[in-house]
Order: sequence, then structure tokens, then C-alpha cells
Amino acid sequence: MSAEPATIGVDPRSAPISPMLPLPYRVADRTVETRDSITLRLEPVDAAIAPFRPGQFTMLYRPGVGEVAISVSGDPSAGDGALIQTIRDVGAVSRALHHAVPGDLIGVRGPYGVGWDLDAAVGRDLLIVAGGVGLAPLRPVLLDALARRHLFGRVVLVAGARSPEEFLFRDQLDAWRATAGLEVEVTIDRPSPGWSGLVGFVTEPLARLALDPRQTTAFLCGPEPMMRFSATVLLARGVQARDIRVSLERNMKCGIGLCGHCQLGPLLVCRDGPVIDYAHAHPLLATREL
Repeated sequence: MSAEPATIGVDPRSAPISPMLPLPYRVADRTVETRDSITLRLEPVDAAIAPFRPGQFTMLYRPGVGEVAISVSGDPSAGDGALIQTIRDVGAVSRALHHAVPGDLIGVRGPYGVGWDLDAAVGRDLLIVAGGVGLAPLRPVLLDALARRHLFGRVVLVAGARSPEEFLFRDQLDAWRATAGLEVEVTIDRPSPGWSGLVGFVTEPLARLALDPRQTTAFLCGPEPMMRFSATVLLARGVQARDIRVSLERNMKCGIGLCGHCQLGPLLVCRDGPVIDYAHAHPLLATREL
């Protein structure tokens, strides 16, 4: 169980400024995504945290339980101060957040970490590859790219899940498939009754996708094996490691590079990541037990 930070009931206008002090947000809406994942809309009670960049995360605090790092899954251009956070029930803190209902108070710190840096890909083709809940951290970069569609070449989304019921944002996925200027491929790991789409891992559509490796920037998020195998396919097709970006997940406790819980080789993932290019990620992910 995570250690509890300061009480979220402190008035932020009178409290000392501290990166460890969460601001109070209220759950305004709760959407069930899958059997173990939900999306919360959090609205500030008073002061709001700074605007986030796609790929960044917050530290969410459930009073009496603890704190956990969660990627922001909302639209970076919304500008209304609300946070959209998609949470999978995998532990004590995430379970408590998963069970939050409208009206509950949640403490929020952040935003933290290095984002996807979509600005560096202006003028290039974008390839967004999501495995399972990896679509949540990638949703902001896709929404940002669509909002500035004229700045990019092709925009391709490849999303995979274990079964049709495991896809996040299913209604939006349907809308994206009908969006002009966006190519979408979805696939499931194994055959499922009623499914007429692609079957197989995301590496299979990646292997046959027409792309210009010199013009492509790839954004990968999902389980580490999925990211490694997807990167291997892209490298074999000529995409440079520096043009492949992955989002890493490690046990984050402070979010600001103090505690060292998220160390990965020379990196502190909360400070130096979670997004890093594959030129730096490859030797780390290839080393067992790092």
C-alpha cells in the first residue's frame, strides 16, 4: 500500500506550496469501459493542476488507501480544467479509484513526466500502436493530432485487445474508423464469437502496413512484450529507433524523481519518462530484471 500524502482538505490558497501536496478534485462522471477498467471525469474543487501534455501522468490519491500514477487519457485541447483518467483495477489503490463514484473526492498531483512530443513529428506520418489499456495514454496524442490534422501526413491507429470486450473507448473507436484522414486497424488476440475483424497480435497489421520508414514517427504503448515486438517489426522495416517512442511503466511513488522506486537502469521513469525513444529503451528492455 502506498504511503498517504498530505490531507486533500487543506485549502490550496493557504497551504505551503509543495510538489507532494495533492489538490482536491471531485468525481463528476464515471464511465465503465471494460470488466476491469473505468474512466473518471475529475473536476477541481478549487485550484486546478497545470495543463497536461499528451503522455504525461498524474498521481491520484484515494483518501485512506494511497496514491498511484495514472496516465491522463483526456483531450489536451479541452481547456475546461477537468481531468479524464482511465483506470484499470489491478491493485489496492487502483481498485479504490476504480470504485469511486460521482461526488467522491480524489487528490491529484502533477502533471508529471515526459510526453509524446507530437510537435517534433510535425510534417511526418504518425503511426499510433496500442495494446489493451495502452490506448488510454495514446488517446490524447491521437486527439491532438486530429485537432491539428493539417500539420501531419498519414495518421494511422493500430489497436489490439484480447477480445472485443477488452477495447477501451469502443464508441469512439467506431467514430474514429469513420473519420476522414484517419486510418484505423483493430485486431483481437484470438477468435471470438461474432467478431469478423482481424485476429492476431498488433505486429501482424504492422508487418503488412504500407509506410515510408523515413517519414514515420511511431508511438507505442501497451505491455512491454508488445512494445518490444512491435518495435522489432518497425526496425526491420527501416524505421529508425529514434523515431519510435514507447511509454514505460514502473512502480512510481513520488512522481518527481526523489524516491527512486521507478529506476530503470540510468533512468528514473517518472522524471526521464514515461515516454522515451526506442534508441534508449531497447537496451534497457532487453536486459532481464531491469
